Order: sequence, then C-alpha cells, then structure tokens
Amino acid sequence: MRKSKPPKRYVLPDPKYKEVLVTKFVNNLMYEGKKSLSYAIFYDAIDLVAKRTNESGIDTWKKALNNVMPSVEVKSRRVGGATFQVPTEVRADRKVSVGMKWLIRFARSRGEKTMVDRLAGEIIAAAKGEGAAVKKKDDTHRMAEANKAFSHFRF
Repeated sequence: MRKSKPPKRYVLPDPKYKEVLVTKFVNNLMYEGKKSLSYAIFYDAIDLVAKRTNESGIDTWKKALNNVMPSVEVKSRRVGGATFQVPTEVRADRKVSVGMKWLIRFARSRGEKTMVDRLAGEIIAAAKGEGAAVKKKDDTHRMAEANKAFSHFRF
C-alpha cells in the first residue's frame, strides 16, 4: 500500500428523525441520485410499519436491522493451490452496511405492488426474525460455522 487511506466521509442526519443511520439507509435505497424519492419511500414505509404493528416504526426498523446484521462471514483464501472459505468477524461499519443492503435487496425482490409496501413488509418480517434477509444472515452464519475448521488460515 503506497498511498494513504482516503478520509472517512460522514453523512448528515436525516431531517425527520435526526438519525445518521436513516440517511445511510436512504442513500443505499436511492437510484440515479433521486434522494427525495428515496426519502419519501422510506418515510412512507416507516409510517406503514407503525400502522401495521401499532409500535414505533423507527424502533421496528432498528430492530429489523439488528436482526439482519451478520456477525461472521466467510472470505475466500488461497493456500497452496486450494481455495478455502475462511470465517472472519465482520467489522462494525461493514455489519451495518451489509445489513442495510440485504434488507433493501430482499425488499426489492418481494411480490407486493409498490416499493413502500415491499420495504414495510420486509422490515416487519425482519423485526419478527423471519423473511428473506434474516434467512440470508442465518445462511451466512451457518456457512461460517461449517467452515470453522479453516479459521486458522485467517489473515
């Protein structure tokens, strides 16, 4: 590594909840720089979650995000001609970003009509500990558990 690392960029908190995490989520949700549309989708989804669950929508979203964030993952490592899936701990910032991306990806692949409905449905399912995003986390953990024998190859 010859050059120094680039400085960490910090995002501003969102206007409604004053949360940096919400802004990061909205940035991941955004397509083609349409941030206002992304905010509208997120806020409407949170309102829908609050209406369906009779709880605070933002708290349900945070609970869902915590249920989706992985703590271990596998990384490929070549050792002497063979490729091993080596389980590694996930850094805190990566944990959050992977959780957000999974929540959005599996919300997009749901069958509801609008993105607001899909996102709300995935948030509610993830908060309960079910849904495709939570299944992805469980699969990742299971894979890391299965490859625990190769953990001594960690770099």
